[in-house]
Amino acid sequence: MICINGENLKLNDVVKVARYREKVALDDEARIKVKKSRETIEKLLRTGKVIYGVNTGFGALVNKRISKEDLLALQRNIVLSHSAGVGKALEEEIVRAIMLLRANSLAKGFSGVRVEVIEKLLEFLNEDITPYVPEMGSVGASGDLAPLSHIALSLIGEGYVLCEDGRVQTKEVLKHKGIKPIVLEEKEGLSLVNGTQAMTAILALVVHDAKNLMKVATLISAISIDALLGSSQPFDPRIHMVRPYNGQKKIAEFLFNCLEKSEIRNSHRGCSKVQDAYSLRTIPQVYGAVLDTLDYAEKILEIEMNSATDNPLVFDEDVISGGNFHGEPIALVCDYLAIALTDMGNMIERRIDRLVNPLVNADLPPFLAEGKEGLNSGYMLWQYTAAAICNENKVLSHPASSDTIPTSALQEDHVSMGMNAARKLKRIFENLITLVAIEAMLASVAIRKRRPLKSCDEVEIMVDRINSVLGKGSDRFVLDEFERVRDIIISEIKKI
Repeated sequence: MICINGENLKLNDVVKVARYREKVALDDEARIKVKKSRETIEKLLRTGKVIYGVNTGFGALVNKRISKEDLLALQRNIVLSHSAGVGKALEEEIVRAIMLLRANSLAKGFSGVRVEVIEKLLEFLNEDITPYVPEMGSVGASGDLAPLSHIALSLIGEGYVLCEDGRVQTKEVLKHKGIKPIVLEEKEGLSLVNGTQAMTAILALVVHDAKNLMKVATLISAISIDALLGSSQPFDPRIHMVRPYNGQKKIAEFLFNCLEKSEIRNSHRGCSKVQDAYSLRTIPQVYGAVLDTLDYAEKILEIEMNSATDNPLVFDEDVISGGNFHGEPIALVCDYLAIALTDMGNMIERRIDRLVNPLVNADLPPFLAEGKEGLNSGYMLWQYTAAAICNENKVLSHPASSDTIPTSALQEDHVSMGMNAARKLKRIFENLITLVAIEAMLASVAIRKRRPLKSCDEVEIMVDRINSVLGKGSDRFVLDEFERVRDIIISEIKKI
């Protein structure tokens, strides 16, 4: 059971709830803060004070006063009208992460909602009810309005929820489970739809998985280095002590300790080659920079996941309008990380080329082909595939946050485009997994050519695991084999 209070949610907590369905509860002290915040809203309403989004219209309609008898309709209407998302549905784990993050933000006690609103979000999570949320429609300010509205839509018994066959009407599922939809009161519709949780949820899952991918990708790079008779000298700790980036030191330490124990490495220590290509010897500098970027992203995430990001916010007796819904911090990090992962993929493609290219690895069979030379093309086309993937990543890495299109009749005249940045990042990351899997397949085939010499234990365990799903012999259709290799990589990145 994970207990939320709006203050200390961690990346692993998000993964446990989103992916592995860990139960969630609201902290008792957080309940007190939430109730106090709600009391302030109700007290101010009794005085007739004008409060944005409570007794006024939204966005450019801010100057339109709403009568007392229409206040609840106002909150229902914002949910209905703002559920304007289009495109395919967000994956279940992303939607679950959004719901957890929204509940945690409301639990801080600055949003003026009732405890029942948070409890309804948690009830949906704990009962495994996942709203149907189209992926497109958010400009990232005022937060992720459209995605969050589709979630709120389900809370009030409207819209759809995900099912095995696609989607089903929410009201049918709630009736089957004996769950009552919530009736929103003043400010609660606005508080549910106004926040950065959709872009933050995607970034959180990518960062978690990418940190795990870094571990396996570094190990795969060690297989390539050994298969290509690369040197361990560039990973000597003395080099990295004089440029002491944390990521660089970690990657270099792993590669040095790994390859120094390799029989293959020891077999060519006295060779005449002076230096390896950059794609071998600068792995710590490139992968280390990516790792540092991921660490920075995690720090930003832990701030954002535990922030109040709706508007207005309640402080003691004051209700203050501001802009914490603006997704710029997350948008910039998504774009930054997209560039980092894209360049990591560029380096992987260069090693893939070196594994099959007879111009640079004359002691390996051209294209790692077996059988008659010329009759068999081996793994030639897998470098083409890697090149195509890298090209797509380069296109996707153009920063979404460098654009802004005014919305709401120029009232909301600068937006973050953070959701698009997050969606692009996710696609780049999925492509990177494929690139790592291609390198893993080719490197494991190539290192067979070094037998009977062996690499270090860590490499040999992974090589045996990969080769166990690969066939041998002349040209054949290997897509099924590749997909099994990719599944091995995915099994590593899904670990908590």
